[in-house]
Amino acid sequence: MDGTHGNWYVKSVEKTFTVLGAFTEEQPLQSVSEVAAKADLSRAAARRFLLTLTELGYLSTDGTRFSLAPRVLTIGSAFLSNLTLPALAEPHLKPLSADLQETASLCILDDVHVVYVARITSPRLVSVAVHVGTRFPAWATSMGRVLLGALDDADLQDRLERSDIRRLTPATIPSHSALLEEITGVRERGWSVVREEYEEGLSGVAVPVHRAGRVVAAANVSLHQSYSQAALEGVLLPRLRQAAADISADYSIRLTG
Repeated sequence: MDGTHGNWYVKSVEKTFTVLGAFTEEQPLQSVSEVAAKADLSRAAARRFLLTLTELGYLSTDGTRFSLAPRVLTIGSAFLSNLTLPALAEPHLKPLSADLQETASLCILDDVHVVYVARITSPRLVSVAVHVGTRFPAWATSMGRVLLGALDDADLQDRLERSDIRRLTPATIPSHSALLEEITGVRERGWSVVREEYEEGLSGVAVPVHRAGRVVAAANVSLHQSYSQAALEGVLLPRLRQAAADISADYSIRLTG
């Protein structure tokens, strides 16, 4: 938010969604004080928002702490039901995943995060809690770097400046300048590979999905640690690019059809 809005702007709506946004996968349970700090509200105001959202069915409480209630899914499901891209992508992600025996996913960019909108899981992928709706910092993922690389320079700089760039694993690119150089390289070559930068044991390669000449999503395949660079570029990457091209073609037909 830049603080400049028209006279139509309803501040309480902004605060409501800020309160809901305080609940994350890492911190699903929040006290009144914790929400107040995250939403920049007084404790009394935070309590009123929390109790109202509980009364409306979007939150639940044990009397001390609050958590999201299943009704919040209606907001996301309404979005996904109108977003034809996941439905168009899945028929291409399924054979991709089956052929490579790797997990295949589709992500979109949401400010400084990527959001999974489709995911076909490989049977050999274990104990990785990633599903449709999961959000990761864009700067630390192959999908995010593809999507960030599609932005103009000013937008890219702005989003990187608002990202919490820090060392997450020994392999993480920790500096703003080095990350900007890497994303520039991704933009030029048209694909990104990230090996264990966000979490040890998790690696992936991603390419863009286009619609009407614009990058709208990133297709990703997880990488087994045994993949050599030669196998990545000679086998996996061409197959992933073909799947992304097929998704792009179907999505473009939906645009013109």
